[in-house]
Amino acid sequence: MNSKVQELRAFLGHAGRIALVEVAATKGSTPREAGAFMLVSASSIFGTIGGGQLEYMAIDKARQMLSPREGEMAAKRPEGGVSEGTGKASSTAAATPPGGSAATLPSRGGEARIEVDEVCATLDVPLGPEIGQCCGGRVEVLIRLVDGSLERQLIANAQSEEARLPNVYLFGGGHVGQALAASLSLLPIHVVVVETRSEALEGMPETVEARLTPMPEAVVREAPARSAFAILTHDHALDFLIVAEALKRDDTAYVGMIGSKTKKATFRNWFLKSAEGSEAQFSRLVSPIGGSAVKDKRPPVIAALAAAEIMTALVSHAVEAPRSAGADKAMAG
Repeated sequence: MNSKVQELRAFLGHAGRIALVEVAATKGSTPREAGAFMLVSASSIFGTIGGGQLEYMAIDKARQMLSPREGEMAAKRPEGGVSEGTGKASSTAAATPPGGSAATLPSRGGEARIEVDEVCATLDVPLGPEIGQCCGGRVEVLIRLVDGSLERQLIANAQSEEARLPNVYLFGGGHVGQALAASLSLLPIHVVVVETRSEALEGMPETVEARLTPMPEAVVREAPARSAFAILTHDHALDFLIVAEALKRDDTAYVGMIGSKTKKATFRNWFLKSAEGSEAQFSRLVSPIGGSAVKDKRPPVIAALAAAEIMTALVSHAVEAPRSAGADKAMAG
């Protein structure tokens, strides 16, 4: 399994001198939120602050800092984590996006203010027609040359963020399972594909964890709270066992099962009569996954719809959880 932390480490280790471009503050409508960042080297980029002219300008300024011209600030990225530089400058900026002409950054007083202090620059950019971007808000971008200390901080932050990612358990590696794993692998979540057949786990995306087990229903019991479960194995009886385990937990963000209305009705009858389930528990089941608005049963289409459905459920559950915790605390008080 290849994680985002590993990708970050690889970029930091092979890109040479690097600048960190970070959204420090926002006002109004903006492409990304405060805290969003990207890393810029002389020839490559890791991450994004939203694209468009704003990003082109930030990349241009970052590369100016990485390769300073005569008379500008010069800096290094030493091993010990202490950057060296000379001079302190303040200037207005003109950035040249790929295939475009230079654009001057407008600000409150006309041209934008770019403050440069040794290894740091701040861009204050209004997102209006002057730069060909009509979001209407305002973004403050902080650009810093990456030294050893900042590199360690970036890795630690990435590890912390990765540990907080929501968990999605995908049971079944058939045609739809493979397609859904590929769709989910692009999202900021931790995906675990569970299978009883080793060959069904072959070809999974590098960022997906593959887990081979003879008892997939046991994985449900061990999963962290607020996990999502998508069940689409090759065996309806196995589907029923896994779904029953998931529905009996009251801390799940999503429980979905692939299938038809007939399969759902059959499961309901078995769940209530033989698995000691309740109507309240059964009502939380999403089946078929991906909804029924789009009448297309091709695996990639089902996967795209299901991925959107799962992500929506995870976000909604994350919003509701703090509210519930706050309410419980207020009642206890």
